[in-house]
Amino acid sequence: MTDRSPIRVLIADDQDMVRTGFRFFLDAQPDITVVAEAADGETAVRLAREVRPDVCLLDIRMPKLDGLEATRLLAGPGVADPMRVVVVTTFDLDEYVYGALRGGACGFLLKDSGPTLLAEAVRAAAVGDSLVSPSVTVRLLKHVTAEADAAAAGPEAPRPQEPLTDRELDVVRLVALGHTNAEIAASMFVSLSTVKTHLASIQLKLAARNRVEIAAWAWRTGHANDR
Repeated sequence: MTDRSPIRVLIADDQDMVRTGFRFFLDAQPDITVVAEAADGETAVRLAREVRPDVCLLDIRMPKLDGLEATRLLAGPGVADPMRVVVVTTFDLDEYVYGALRGGACGFLLKDSGPTLLAEAVRAAAVGDSLVSPSVTVRLLKHVTAEADAAAAGPEAPRPQEPLTDRELDVVRLVALGHTNAEIAASMFVSLSTVKTHLASIQLKLAARNRVEIAAWAWRTGHANDR
């Protein structure tokens, strides 16, 4: 995808009005175009594989195949060429959040997050970044911490293959608090490219697939609150 190529988006939602609203707003963005729509999960998976959009926006509660299963089929572990999926839903139940992120989604938004955040999530997903609704992020990561504390007999957080530097730990903490790359760059007084370099190194050291797994590691190991 070049700078001149718009981000190609597939929208899957069983409500016509939701699809129409999303398409209207996203098509109005100079760098985004909607290339396909689906009213159920099976159609979404089929169209996604045929059209190969840059980003798939999937609702959770859809007929024939729900959004969580569709996410696993398009972006989950074992998928040879995973797509970038953002789950957009009315329901922010923990089980849905976990199912979506563990299924390979790189973003999770509530439908009432607003159109601006929707466009930001599409842009973030298109470049391999991740965006999760702030209200969901805080509860999700607190739940990860509590889950880790309760599961004494469960697996420990993986040890880094190499020690993280102080600057990398700063990035990890900000990621865990839900900051975007741009916000991290501003907070640390560094360039966006420097943040991306740090994130690439962190993912390699932690064997993390995305920033959600980085955040989970930070909360489970106590680094989310380090200063």
